[in-house]
Amino acid sequence: MERDELLQSLKKRGFSKEILDAFSKVKREDFIPKESRIFAYEDTSLPIGEGQSISQPYTIATMLSMLKLETGMKVLEIGSGSGYVLALMSKVVGSKGKAFGLEIRKQLVQQSKTSLKDYKNVEVFYAHGKAGLKQKAPFDRIIISAAASEIPKKIVPQLKEKGIIAAPLGRPYEFSQSLVSYEKVKGKLILKEKHDGFLFVPLID
Repeated sequence: MERDELLQSLKKRGFSKEILDAFSKVKREDFIPKESRIFAYEDTSLPIGEGQSISQPYTIATMLSMLKLETGMKVLEIGSGSGYVLALMSKVVGSKGKAFGLEIRKQLVQQSKTSLKDYKNVEVFYAHGKAGLKQKAPFDRIIISAAASEIPKKIVPQLKEKGIIAAPLGRPYEFSQSLVSYEKVKGKLILKEKHDGFLFVPLID
């Protein structure tokens, strides 16, 4: 599949112009190993090393849609991997926004920093995701790109009031998880959306 075909596939599924524009501007091949680049625009997950993978474009587009991103927002990704989702979010929030990533694997941190060197509104940190990124909080949006049984408690205070968090929830290593989004209302997370049948690598304890 070529990039234009992938974009048409995502367009047919009803994703917003902002999300489609981001996918059109970010080269997925920049965030995967050379040996997998022939498959860059297949709608499938691909290995990125360290036992991790880059999610399929449809899954990523679904999560970005659930976040309801807007220009100028400050966003955090937990489990940022090779940096592809950070790159996409950076395009949606624009130059007045900021995208931060947390990744626990040093090799992937270095890889993503190299791939993201031209993205001036992105920063990647080597840190444990479950603790969040307190020094840069609060965030308008938070996305967790690895499966967990629940939203890590330390992250909730780092989300702004009326902010949205999206994550795959379910028992890690099981066949599938549910993509869920919550809005923070009076300090508590209120469920907004839930979509079943997705599979993610686990968030490391």
